[in-house]
Amino acid sequence: MWTKICANTNVDDARLAAKLGADAVGFVFAPSKRQVTPDEAAEMVARLPAGVEKVGVFATDDPYKVQHGVDVAGLTAVQLHGAYRAEMVQHLVEECGDGLKIIQTMAYELDPVDRQDHDARFEGALRLVFGDKRVWAVLLDAKKAGASGGLGLSFDWERVGKIVRRTRMAFGDDAPKVILAGGLRAENVAEAIAAVEPWGVDVASGVEAEPGKKDPARLKAFLETSKGNGAA
Repeated sequence: MWTKICANTNVDDARLAAKLGADAVGFVFAPSKRQVTPDEAAEMVARLPAGVEKVGVFATDDPYKVQHGVDVAGLTAVQLHGAYRAEMVQHLVEECGDGLKIIQTMAYELDPVDRQDHDARFEGALRLVFGDKRVWAVLLDAKKAGASGGLGLSFDWERVGKIVRRTRMAFGDDAPKVILAGGLRAENVAEAIAAVEPWGVDVASGVEAEPGKKDPARLKAFLETSKGNGAA
């Protein structure tokens, strides 16, 4: 199971994640308790093994800000929050090269007014992103009261799993990879993987001692558990 440890704020945490077997480490450039600058991320990236993906998390409509983060920090992948924008993807492919992996986040609302209507719209949006072959992966996360990403909240995995399987079946081999996030921790990641059948998982607060500081024991337990559950 491909595993990303996100929201790293210091080199010790980032290096420990890589040492314990993380496939990717993430850096949050969007406003949050765990936000870092591209220069700060660059210092961490320089100390990481070449084979580990370095992922920048962005929540902006400005493609030049994303491009700047990629260039300064030396990122190998970007995780885009907010609505899918084909022009953003196109800009990044043209300016950063097709070697940059693009991860589009899809936020699943926890408390919609009409669950059936929300799920229909969510599935439609998911199919739109699945149809863009420039998108390397889709990351599923929770959304509540207009906020998404980094909430530490999980959603109905069984319900989302059904939507993902229908969409994946429609696209077959052309489907992007699916990464699951949202309230994951060592104690529930196996259940989440079984329900959604993702290719990878992503965690931040679930392996922290406090915002911005990883807990080595929680980190180790999460990686051991997630790695023990093979990719779908």
